Amino acid sequence: MKVFFVNPPFKSEYGKFSREQRSPAITKSGCFYYPLWLIYAAARLEKQGYQVEFLDAPAKQLSERDAWEKIASKAEGVKLFVVDSTTPSIYNDTSFAANIKSKYPEAIVMLVGTHVSVRAEETLKMSSAIDAVARKEYDLSVNEIADALKSGADWTKVRGISYRNNNGEIVNNEDMPYITDMDSVPFASEFIKKHLDVKDYFQPVATYPEIQIFTGRGCPFYCNFCLYPQTMHGHTYRYRSPKNIVEEFEYIVTNFPEVKEVVIEDDTFTADVNRVKEFCSLIRAKGINKKIRWMCNSRVTLDYETMVEMKKAGCRLLLPGFESGSQQILNNIKKGTKVEQFKPFVDNARKAGMQVHGCFIVGNKGETRETMKETLKVALTLKLDTAQFYPLMPFPGTEAYDWAVSQGYLSGKYTDYLKEDGNHNTSMHIDDISADELVEFCNYCRRKFYLRPWYIGHRIVMSVKSIDDMKRSLKAFGRFKEFLFRKPNL
Repeated sequence: MKVFFVNPPFKSEYGKFSREQRSPAITKSGCFYYPLWLIYAAARLEKQGYQVEFLDAPAKQLSERDAWEKIASKAEGVKLFVVDSTTPSIYNDTSFAANIKSKYPEAIVMLVGTHVSVRAEETLKMSSAIDAVARKEYDLSVNEIADALKSGADWTKVRGISYRNNNGEIVNNEDMPYITDMDSVPFASEFIKKHLDVKDYFQPVATYPEIQIFTGRGCPFYCNFCLYPQTMHGHTYRYRSPKNIVEEFEYIVTNFPEVKEVVIEDDTFTADVNRVKEFCSLIRAKGINKKIRWMCNSRVTLDYETMVEMKKAGCRLLLPGFESGSQQILNNIKKGTKVEQFKPFVDNARKAGMQVHGCFIVGNKGETRETMKETLKVALTLKLDTAQFYPLMPFPGTEAYDWAVSQGYLSGKYTDYLKEDGNHNTSMHIDDISADELVEFCNYCRRKFYLRPWYIGHRIVMSVKSIDDMKRSLKAFGRFKEFLFRKPNL
């Protein structure tokens, strides 16, 4: 039986729309993620002998017409279409899925992703052509629907889905339990090798070309704005064994000689330092640390000893979410960290020989112009290698979204998450700080951060030390420069 997974086209005339990242957009730096959730669900079916077709339309910057041609060439015999979606692109995604149904009425067409996980009924009401949506972590739901279609069983009994019954009523089945045996999850890299081109994907802070994987799902922390733990995989960190992760690293080294870095996409890879240390020990024992580098998300609570072990094991860069320079704001968003932890974390990382990419958000609960200035001041004080500044973009299903709606700060229009060209926007204001002011302040922060003499000198030194670092910086700068030198309207 054949199953077709589709990451549909959206705003391809402007660039590559990155659905997988935590704030989907066509980014200023050209950042473009692998569609990991689709990949893992597709890989599970392929492992079980299903014939899988996979189209990542944004990766090739395909127009709708081009995407339809690709689908038509491989759609014969397809019994199930699985179509990805996000909040900013939901109207497009629903329409595209409905068109698939009109062209292939005998197939089941379902939507997946963060938005439909928390807006299942709303999504199904957008189009009567959509057969179902799969909520949250959908690997097993898609698997069981495929099994039902193959055997002739009733697919509407599958857990984790919402669908429209014969009477036109929307039914929400009970949730599908999360996967607990994470070592049973197929390697994303094996599927990528067969179906995708690593050169189509780009992480500005990673050494190009890179490959992205999950080593676990779920996050034990409760930041009120964070999308995936609240909409997809929960707050229990379920992870693969160090041995299993190292086996995938070995596969990548053997089968992707062009790949220079592995991006570990877990929300907080360093949540269990004992597991991290065991992984580092195994990767060094295999000598993989001498063949490929890796990077990961981290908390600012990570200790120096663990950093040293990570560096020895090939870790090049850490990505912590600093978010704000105001302790009150950090408390308001349930970050669970302290401003005074920021500098020791960065100093320790640099001492251990690793780079740091800092993430900052303005427009959080309780934000004022003064706290925004505190955030910029802290960012300029820390010796960061790179940084990102974004206005809060609260998505449905998060506490931040519910708070913003309750305060009347949010327009409620899904189309307001992006500008016409697909770049990030915000539909949120906070008290007398307008949405435009939040966006322009972030533009101002980028200028102050990247155009100061210390930073320019630092990048020159880093480029001299590493040709790969220079290539990565130039690739990101090629797109980012038009935004960096645009004078903000403050």
